[in-house]
Amino acid sequence: MPSGCYGAASGFVLPPLPAMPHAPSDVSQVLLPFGGLVGREVDLDAFLQTLMDRIAITLQADRGTLWLLDPARRELFSRAAHLPEVSQIRVKLGQGVAGTVAEAGHAINVPDPRGEQRFFADIDRMTGYRTTSLLAVPLRDTDGALYGVLQVLNRRGADRFTDDDTARLTAIASQVSTALQSTSLYQELQRAKDQPQVPVGYFFNRIIGESPQLQAIYRLVRKAAPTDATVLLRGESGSGKELFARAVHVNGPRRDQPFIKVDCAALPATLIENELFGHERGAFTGADHRMPGKFEAASGGTVFIDEIGELPLPVQGKLLRVIQDREFERVGGTQAVKVDVRIVAATHRDLARMVAEGRFREDLYYRIKVVEVVLPPLRERGAEDIERLAHHFVGAVARRHRLSPPRLSAAALERLKRYRWPGNVRELENCIESAVVLCEGEILEEHLPLPNVDRAAAVPAATHDGPPARAEASLLPLAEVERRHILRVLEAVKGNRTAASRVLEIGRNTLARKLKEYGLADEPS
Repeated sequence: MPSGCYGAASGFVLPPLPAMPHAPSDVSQVLLPFGGLVGREVDLDAFLQTLMDRIAITLQADRGTLWLLDPARRELFSRAAHLPEVSQIRVKLGQGVAGTVAEAGHAINVPDPRGEQRFFADIDRMTGYRTTSLLAVPLRDTDGALYGVLQVLNRRGADRFTDDDTARLTAIASQVSTALQSTSLYQELQRAKDQPQVPVGYFFNRIIGESPQLQAIYRLVRKAAPTDATVLLRGESGSGKELFARAVHVNGPRRDQPFIKVDCAALPATLIENELFGHERGAFTGADHRMPGKFEAASGGTVFIDEIGELPLPVQGKLLRVIQDREFERVGGTQAVKVDVRIVAATHRDLARMVAEGRFREDLYYRIKVVEVVLPPLRERGAEDIERLAHHFVGAVARRHRLSPPRLSAAALERLKRYRWPGNVRELENCIESAVVLCEGEILEEHLPLPNVDRAAAVPAATHDGPPARAEASLLPLAEVERRHILRVLEAVKGNRTAASRVLEIGRNTLARKLKEYGLADEPS
């Protein structure tokens, strides 16, 4: 990953590093600005590059490199480094100082690489850089397993790194390792041990996938996040719209300010305006005091308007005013309230069609789609992404339920790859959670709560009159697939709508509205 020395990584603007004492006990300040980011949808490349900038400054080094272990190839690869000359470097275990640290498992301090057998001079020849001193320490996880190396080059203001520097970098490596183990990158390294044929991915934290469609989305998010541009995320339910909305927020300059979500589908139409804009005292019966809305609560940050297609037309006009003039009036108010927020919206609906039908304002439509991101359904992302996600969820669910991670059998994995996933990533996660809880050490095909009809859809049936006919399930429109899935879940929970909405991860009002569309009567009172 090309980068100039100490250049601010994409989307990251962190405060200057404070002057640091030379005692190892003070190395906690290196990671202090990153503490709130490791569990969020941060751009991992930007996060790690900024982290390496701070480590190099702290050790008064000219350059730094984070090496990670590729166990299948028995190699180290540079994941974050001050390497303006090349995009990535790989070394074999035992090759060079970093490779020797990975193989031997202990720190190495090389005061002068000339004549040093462990020094791999080919890297200097490749980059044109001259290494004069070098310090490298191992990265170990909580089980003591080595999975990377932290390395710094060329001590500034001195001819070598000291023993104190070795102690400080070792302490920093321990903290870096703890932080990395909370990211998707570490989980991906663990997955690669068992599935070496699928290379270690480069992705946003908590967003798993390396398909060409997602790579294009990553590039869009990296460009849009550092700006204040309004972003519209479109995609089917369960495809990850909220994760990407958070990624836009976390990787931008507003990351330390509020991220406020408003789910328009989960609110009655009569309450949406009040939820967004708040109300004045006396605006309606029971309004005995002024109540701020989500826009005021998010001041300086981001408002995520989920399912914006459900927004009533009168409220659409007020939202347009917020986007254009950065002001609004509370319900029952007459005074304009100024607001500084970024807006990210999401929908599974075809807004262009809604505009043509008069159900969505055309001027608002063009205002919210300054940057439009279309998320692909899981079935279009390919088998590799399904495999990555499945292994990710196995580990995540096992940790959440305090269980030992089970093995995912080859037959179960193939079944997951064949299924069409009408509920997308959310359905896959729920499927894996059920299997992890019910299996005994290994997830078998019978542990997967998937409908049998999908087996027939995978094999086209021959007909006498024409080309092979697809099974009925593969010819269903999306709305019918959603209907069947919702009714199947409702049946599984014995009609309990609260439980069904929890499994489907939609609001109870949204479920009630959909069931009404299907012609089902309300629950008995």
